Amino acid sequence: MKKKNVTFSLKRYGIDALGAMAQGLFASLLIGTILDTVGTQFGIEVLNQIASYAKAVTGVAMAVAIGYALQCPPLVLFSLAAVGQAANALGGAGGPLAVYVVATIAAEIGKIVSKETKIDILVTPIVTIGVGVLLSIWCAPHIGYAANKVGDAIMWATELQPFLMGILVSVLVGIALTLPISSAAICAALGLTGLAGGAAVAGCCAQMVGFAVMSFRENRWGGLVAQGLGTSMLQMGNIVKNPKIWIPPTLASAITGPIATCLFRLQMNGAAVSSGMGTCGMVGPIGVYSGWVKDIANGIKPAITAMDWIGLALICIVLPAVLTWVFGLVFRKIGWIKENDLKLDL
Repeated sequence: MKKKNVTFSLKRYGIDALGAMAQGLFASLLIGTILDTVGTQFGIEVLNQIASYAKAVTGVAMAVAIGYALQCPPLVLFSLAAVGQAANALGGAGGPLAVYVVATIAAEIGKIVSKETKIDILVTPIVTIGVGVLLSIWCAPHIGYAANKVGDAIMWATELQPFLMGILVSVLVGIALTLPISSAAICAALGLTGLAGGAAVAGCCAQMVGFAVMSFRENRWGGLVAQGLGTSMLQMGNIVKNPKIWIPPTLASAITGPIATCLFRLQMNGAAVSSGMGTCGMVGPIGVYSGWVKDIANGIKPAITAMDWIGLALICIVLPAVLTWVFGLVFRKIGWIKENDLKLDL
């Protein structure tokens, strides 16, 4: 196994592969959704055409990204395109999770047989694609069904108990965003949309905007942009040194989550992956907006109101910034956060 670079570890499968899968999602479905929204709003048909091609290769992009993270040889990596297409198609609403499981297994088996025969150009693709597609036929529908049911349960619970679930979903997804795992991939795998998706957006925005504002005195404008539009994951090294710096944005998410679900009824009816992106490239707010556009087109929503815009601005930008800054100020005064505890090497 060592010779074939097959290493069973939480980092490789839970961080590297999952994080790469999220990048594959971003480079296909998410970018396609954004372009489709812009094209529809401004009547630019070519953007809609580009978007349709981007979204069509979602499974392929995820599987190849996973293979890249697992350091697959070229023939295995290229063969994963067919595996990803099959797993995503057969996985239905839970396609991303099916791709993650199937592509990971197919990639590791492909690595084991790679360059073991004189007809490697035939054996490696046949084994990788054969194993991947057969696994997709056998288990992808069941994986998709299970993921869909878990996502449905979370969304149902959020509708039933918007206050408690607003806190729970917002805090947990926000924490996942800052950890070196992929909140976007988790939300996509579970198909987390609706009110629960709105709570997830709130939690992610609280972490990103919160850390960006709270650490402004140490990191200035570069840190504001890197964390506010990039990722709060940059603070993981500092969190390990002083876990208390994580409390202010987490407290903010515990407040903005139920405000999103109970007061503004903020829903993510765009792509589920957007629920776990926060303000990274403003994907979270754009996803909410694209959901509004879709609901209007389907006759579910009459129009976008001023209250919609106010709620979106408060939940995604204003409240996370103000609340985290206040909590951070208190923590600095009582000595829980010291000078340069939030400093980044930018």
